[in-house]
Amino acid sequence: MSESTVRAAIDRLLAENDPTVVAPADFWEAQYDAGLAWVYFDEGFGGLGADPGLQQLVDRELEAAGSTRDNVASNLIGIGMGGPTIHAFGTDEQKRRYLRPMFSNREIWCQLFSEPGAGSDVAGLAARAVRDGDEWVVNGQKVWTTIAHLSRWGMLVVRTDPDAPKHQGMTYFILDMEAPGVEVRPLRQMTGEAEFNEVYLTDVRIPDENRLSAVGDGWRVALTTLMNERVAIGSFIRPRQSGPIGEAMDLWKERGGGDPADRDALSRLWIEAEVNRLTAIRAGQNRSKGTPGPEGSTGKLQGAELNKKIYEWAVNFMGPDGMLFPSYEYRAPDEFQAERDIRWSFLRSRANSIEGGTTEIMKNILGERVLGLPGEPRTDKDLPWSEVPRN
Repeated sequence: MSESTVRAAIDRLLAENDPTVVAPADFWEAQYDAGLAWVYFDEGFGGLGADPGLQQLVDRELEAAGSTRDNVASNLIGIGMGGPTIHAFGTDEQKRRYLRPMFSNREIWCQLFSEPGAGSDVAGLAARAVRDGDEWVVNGQKVWTTIAHLSRWGMLVVRTDPDAPKHQGMTYFILDMEAPGVEVRPLRQMTGEAEFNEVYLTDVRIPDENRLSAVGDGWRVALTTLMNERVAIGSFIRPRQSGPIGEAMDLWKERGGGDPADRDALSRLWIEAEVNRLTAIRAGQNRSKGTPGPEGSTGKLQGAELNKKIYEWAVNFMGPDGMLFPSYEYRAPDEFQAERDIRWSFLRSRANSIEGGTTEIMKNILGERVLGLPGEPRTDKDLPWSEVPRN
């Protein structure tokens, strides 16, 4: 699929749908129908079978015409992670059912991987699914589930064969978050906000038609989700001098600048942010369709650490005002990562090096898969999960 064909599709979309007039959800549906949602997806499923690098052209041209990417910002887990996973492993019927309302933001998604006893080691999860005819009965607990309280659907990995090695006994499902037996409990964070949740699954019935890929293939499917998660978090490309570094620059201007040491520190952060942005663009251009490579871990690692440094500089620059957090009052957000002030962002940025894979896990991935360093000992890899010692 050539660039000229993609440009022609963009021109047709904009000729028929003015993004400054059409309601955002309606425009995103039209964008999906035009094959410009995930441009590298198959035709008929939000794509044109084009090179993934052309997505940046689509986003740039549509943004210039007045469209927004608010759907990606508020449904990042669905569009950035769920969409590529369903496209890679879903049936045509599943793609037709889930992809369009996902991209249009009419249905929000969450990810149900982590558990109290299986955080960074996803393959150690214990939530169980037992087959009962054409359904699966699921019991267990998930934790740190971002925006579960807003979600219509969830990406769920559970154990279906406890006697198989831990990576081989898991299966991947699409969970109806409104199904009987699904209980969402908020987890209050140090900002006072409950963006994360615990999810309890008690005798939840999932139709077998909601299974992605084969029984026992859950680890391979989950790996696609996880790698796309790191890409979605680490390679979300903002315009130059926007996002966290833009907030820091605005703060500098609002307060009339600072001393030379503050200026030099901010300049270094600006350079780091720009290098990270350009690296994300380059990685996006080189990325092929399917399961992304370790470049997503690079962007995720650097972006998380940089965000923390930027907001730490900002609250220090604010002086005593940086300590005056507006309110620790409990609240459950009604949208994903809405704009907050810098003090909120400073507290929230602590989670950046945990969510989507901890900084330590990212370093392991890069060490083993990029630098070729020896892997950490994995003595339980070939043991049946039921024989693996657990706390």
